[in-house]
Amino acid sequence: MSTEAPGPASRREARGASLGSTPVAPNPPPRAGRNLPMAIGVGVLLGALVLASLVVRKEAFVALVTAASVVAAIELLNGLSKAKIHPPTIPTLAAAAVLPVLAYVWGPRVLAPAIVVAILAIVIWGALYADGPSALRDVAGGVMVVLYVPALVGFAMMLLRPDDGVGRIITFVVVTIASDIGGYAVGAATGKHPMAPSVSPKKSWEGFAGSAVSCIVAGALCVTLILDGDWWVGALLGALVVVAATVGDLCESMIKRDLGIKDMSNLIPGHGGLMDRLDSLLLAVPVVWAVLTPWVAS
Repeated sequence: MSTEAPGPASRREARGASLGSTPVAPNPPPRAGRNLPMAIGVGVLLGALVLASLVVRKEAFVALVTAASVVAAIELLNGLSKAKIHPPTIPTLAAAAVLPVLAYVWGPRVLAPAIVVAILAIVIWGALYADGPSALRDVAGGVMVVLYVPALVGFAMMLLRPDDGVGRIITFVVVTIASDIGGYAVGAATGKHPMAPSVSPKKSWEGFAGSAVSCIVAGALCVTLILDGDWWVGALLGALVVVAATVGDLCESMIKRDLGIKDMSNLIPGHGGLMDRLDSLLLAVPVVWAVLTPWVAS
């Protein structure tokens, strides 16, 4: 048996054991549940990529967003497969690649019937090639993917079409991101009352209030300074976007909860999957298009 006297570390361990204490983790996870420095750094890089595509040419942004539509659809298809839902892959991904381009080139008069055609293609494909009791569920999954991703991405493409389309896209992105930033900052500091604990435990009413203030201020500033519109249109835009963005975030959280997954993928360090970043943007973009199209002249 060793007679060596225990060192300081050994004495601390022995004292802790005698008191029945539990060791404290040296690096507790952040309150928001993610690596904040990495998330910020990757977010800045993604924002710079989007801005660069807008500065170069509108078509570069169309190509980038179309690629994002396909990747997001793949993530959803993979997520649905974990629940043994297997939508028709080929027509679903074809819709993800084609609908955004059609929306940019021809606008709503072509996007609406194209969505119907995409849904019919999925239904027909399922009728021809799917079998068994899961066929209806698989087709419904494909329809959901089309309506959730490329159909909504099409509204972003229609925002881009006018002469001031770049400014409209920047307004859309800034106002929606303001919702995330305001909600995160206020919710992390003061959040005590959960908004939807069974769906997203970290989302609080205090955070929603922070999102609302940030969105309204960002909307008023962007519409007046970038689009030369009325401040009240921007304030209205912000008030509507905060609701749409929050619902979008909760919807994706509900989908992930039902599928039993934490993130749609690990594609983006610090963020999860691409769908985990697009959730609030997807439901916000038709709201932005509906407000800016009639009330802000291009």
